[in-house]
Amino acid sequence: MTRRWTTFFAAAVLVAATTGVITAQQESIEEIRTSAERGTPEEQLQVGFLYLNGQGVPPDAVEAVRWMRMAMESGYSHAQYWLGRMYSQGRGVPQDTAEAVRLYRLAADQGHIGAQYSFGVMYADGQGVPQDDAEAARWFRLAADQEHARAQFNLGQAYREGRGVPQDDAEAVRWFRLAADQGYMYSQALLGAAYANGDGVPQDHAEAVRWSRLAADQGDMYGQALLGAAYANGDGVPQDYVEALRWFRLAAEQGESGAQFNLGGMYATGSGVPQDDVLAYMWFNLSAALGYGEDAVKARDQVANRLTPDQRAEAQRLAREWDEAHPR
Repeated sequence: MTRRWTTFFAAAVLVAATTGVITAQQESIEEIRTSAERGTPEEQLQVGFLYLNGQGVPPDAVEAVRWMRMAMESGYSHAQYWLGRMYSQGRGVPQDTAEAVRLYRLAADQGHIGAQYSFGVMYADGQGVPQDDAEAARWFRLAADQEHARAQFNLGQAYREGRGVPQDDAEAVRWFRLAADQGYMYSQALLGAAYANGDGVPQDHAEAVRWSRLAADQGDMYGQALLGAAYANGDGVPQDYVEALRWFRLAAEQGESGAQFNLGGMYATGSGVPQDDVLAYMWFNLSAALGYGEDAVKARDQVANRLTPDQRAEAQRLAREWDEAHPR
């Protein structure tokens, strides 16, 4: 009977917003400061970014906060958002989640896309506000409607898991696709998984491979694991154990427990690689330690019965060394 390799979903990930970079003007910092002090909130916030990023001046988060605060006095939503981030991260000010929430709300109520997304994350995680999946979904939707890729991804996750909204695979796929079309690799991987499993869309292995490869080529471990499963099973691509092994290994080295389990299986059966029970035990053991489940424990113990005491000690040493080289 042909072995069937595991196909699985990526775990939910809530991803924080990234820091923007403002290019310094080709003039002295003194001239910029003088102009900004009597200028617009946009100019004042720009000076804050210069200090935050150390552009033309030594990095100084306290001075960055001073300029951000000056910029927000007129109700400038972008300054409110950035000052909220400074309070959230404790940069230039003592960390104060409640103040971050207040500032995010001021900006979000003006339609600031980053603040809406960040506010959704805070409700999802219960940071500074009571944990509330429905409120998280509401704020993610506001940002997602403005084409914020991470918000679209998180809203898709909410629909896939029924968190704060009714469970709806088709609606999850719709939001994943919107983010995936923007190149967001986590959504590309989950869209690949949806096509592989027929969740919310008709099962289509060729489409699963296409989306999984887009994620895998960006280094996403779930996309790599899905692509490995496609090659191992011959789903949407010609069956190719060597290629499956390559993608499983890339994902396994990033700590993806399902790929580690499948890599152990390939060493145990000699699929695409010389049969090696020591390496099979190592990868099954790592997969079990990362929480893959009872299947990994059973597979490890079955392989252990074929090992000598010295071989088992060697496999445990290899797993320990891998673990030490890949801190969680």
